[in-house]
Amino acid sequence: MDTSQNSPLNARLLASTEKLIYSGGIHATGMDAIVRESGVARRSIYKLYPNKEELVAAALQGRDERWMSWFIEETSRASTPIGRLESVFLALRQWFDAADFHGCAFINAAGELGVTNPEIGAVSARHKERLLSYLRELTSESGLANPDEVATYFLILIDGATAVAMVTGDASAADSAGRAAALLLSTLPRQAGSSSPNR
Repeated sequence: MDTSQNSPLNARLLASTEKLIYSGGIHATGMDAIVRESGVARRSIYKLYPNKEELVAAALQGRDERWMSWFIEETSRASTPIGRLESVFLALRQWFDAADFHGCAFINAAGELGVTNPEIGAVSARHKERLLSYLRELTSESGLANPDEVATYFLILIDGATAVAMVTGDASAADSAGRAAALLLSTLPRQAGSSSPNR
């Protein structure tokens, strides 16, 4: 049986682990549940990952790749940079409406183990850094003055809306955050020489 990191067995293990920890939490997900869900024997799991925490970190890394790919694709369809920024909240609404939405996996993981497990905390921090970096690309392309600061505003709006939607079950938090973002964009100065709204 192939127990390499690139094997179908490992892919199945990571997908099952991600599903379980995202829906039920890290502490509540025992190795027995992971074995049952994945169909991967415990001995094979420990050949790949010496402990549960390393398995969880690897599953979160996989989620980071998939989520960012999805988010970038969903926010790259508009024809203008400002349109792409505004589409952030349309993408969030789609995510919040999904039956398996349980908030931000990385905030959840950091809240559970980020302080006591540096590896899981680091994976969560890297996800937010990647998201912020992508938002900086969008704000820079939009010709906004202080694009780094505006990107941080958007990150806070995204994470705030995500938390509200998770706690209340109300997907319209994405719409409210979108309206707040539109109001913000309407008041922000442009860089010298930038064309006006890039719409």
